[in-house]
Amino acid sequence: MTDLQLADLRPFELFRDLDETELTALLHYLRRKTLATGRFLFEENARREEMFLLESGEVELIKNDRFRGSKRVYVFGPGDFLGEGAFFDDQPHSTTARTLRETTVLCLSGPHFTRLAGEKPALVAKLLRRVARVVVRRMQQATRVLSGEETRYASGRTRVEHDLLGEIEVPEDAYYGVQTLRGIQNFHITGVPLSHYPALIRAFAMVKIAAAKANGDLGELSPEIAGAIVEAGRQILAGELHEHFVLDMLQGGAGTSTNMNANEVIANRASELLGGVRGSYKPVHPNNHVNKSQSTNDAYPTAIKLAICDSNQVLLESLKRLIDAFRVKGEEFADVLKMGRTQLQDAVPMTLGQEFEAYAVTLGEEIDRLKQNVELFYEVNMGGTAIGTGIAANPLFAARVVPHLRELSGYPIVSAANLVESTQDTGSFVMYSSALKRLAVKLSKICNDLRLLSSGPRTGFAEIQLPPMQPGSSIMPGKVNPVIPEVVNQIAFKVIGNDLAVTLAAEAGQLELNVMEPLIAQSILESIEILRNGILTLETRCIRGIVANREVCLEYVRRSIGLVTALVPILGYELSTELARDALMYNRGIYELVLERGLLSEEALKDILDPRKMVGPQT
Repeated sequence: MTDLQLADLRPFELFRDLDETELTALLHYLRRKTLATGRFLFEENARREEMFLLESGEVELIKNDRFRGSKRVYVFGPGDFLGEGAFFDDQPHSTTARTLRETTVLCLSGPHFTRLAGEKPALVAKLLRRVARVVVRRMQQATRVLSGEETRYASGRTRVEHDLLGEIEVPEDAYYGVQTLRGIQNFHITGVPLSHYPALIRAFAMVKIAAAKANGDLGELSPEIAGAIVEAGRQILAGELHEHFVLDMLQGGAGTSTNMNANEVIANRASELLGGVRGSYKPVHPNNHVNKSQSTNDAYPTAIKLAICDSNQVLLESLKRLIDAFRVKGEEFADVLKMGRTQLQDAVPMTLGQEFEAYAVTLGEEIDRLKQNVELFYEVNMGGTAIGTGIAANPLFAARVVPHLRELSGYPIVSAANLVESTQDTGSFVMYSSALKRLAVKLSKICNDLRLLSSGPRTGFAEIQLPPMQPGSSIMPGKVNPVIPEVVNQIAFKVIGNDLAVTLAAEAGQLELNVMEPLIAQSILESIEILRNGILTLETRCIRGIVANREVCLEYVRRSIGLVTALVPILGYELSTELARDALMYNRGIYELVLERGLLSEEALKDILDPRKMVGPQT
């Protein structure tokens, strides 16, 4: 018998349809458990065993990703339930649930649920209907585009908000509001929500914090409201509330929905900090306070620029790792002689180390280009508001907000010399996207080379072996494909396509604003992300495991007609050409033809044709 009382069950929406007799029966199968901060209800890949109903406290749902690290999916509060999948299948958990503070839960185990179903089938039917209704409502509140981690676990309760189009039900536990929900309903486009790009959410937090501080400095906001906005923004910077940025990356309205998503989340959290209730927008309002002295048209592009600056740092770190991997291979293969090729024909000897070192050098150039182009984003149009004239903003706002942005971001942010021009210009995005394309083109060329050099293993170049990653055919036993270079090739094609999208979007701007900025943001942030992931994959799952086929490389050098190039300074071009022709026609070696015709002594020939003397200038 449990120590629970009927009154303990009534607050849960899951039990709303149950009468007193049914609640009494259910009491026998529930147990109460209190967990300290940081304890796990369940962990990813562990067996599903129980459903949990939160009586008090908070629980965060976490998803692990080998590239992006741990990602918060959702935060549950009192009245919520999670782990209901334990009643439907025996698949392991795909996420981890961890308490954010001391939390009390009611637990219903799978075996107890099965026993209850045998004893009280009507009661279980009611419970399952309620679970189904809540799950359906979760999905209704989301969209098919957002039916992923961020929305799967939303609470079933709602609140009513209104705007100029009328009333609408908003999830009660959502920090976003009516204008965000309108955007969710309107834009079922890519299936990629804002929360997929944490750098963009953090950038918006920086913009709103800087604006609140500037407005506080100027007396446009009270210290209490400015402080609450700053604190809410800092919580977002710390990784909280990201799951409430739910809009599709691609949208109409020049980013207005995204800006309002940020305004509403921060306003609701700031109101809570001051004792208010989510959805009341009292004492903090998304437009009147969080968005004060701003417009989407200056806040949105500024946030995009800051997000790209941060994302660029992460991309550079992965690129440096790849360069180091190529350099290590360059040193390892420094003594491996091989034939260089031009136009896919034999050229002159080189070392495999020289080939790999060249890859390191060419990618190193891209670090400089990316650093150079990202500096264009240090100029922002904050304070320009709608079209750059600064309407509805304090005249001193622009000068005040930029130093705060500089301090928050760590970048040397400056105000644009002409805010009207800066509001409509997207040239910096074009330049940076072009730098990403240049990097993608180089990566793709290198991967083309790796595929050629590893082709075979019996009928291709076979000069190197790539680490085998997976079987390469459903019909040909023993076949192993160069899957990692292939996927990087495809990433490069996508980045090249994104660059064209950025170019067209920038060209399509009209008059005082470029409304295509959502496409620009989505394209560039996607390019950075897939390039980073591709670079890390190439480094860890391909380059570091490459092995040289030394004997194959040396045999190609010995057989190559290209060796005759070394004889041109001594025998002349015409005679050397004749030797090359005869060697090719009669399948003979250059070495033996020269000796046979008495053109040079064996000692002289050995010295001239020493392949080790042919990989660089000779004195």
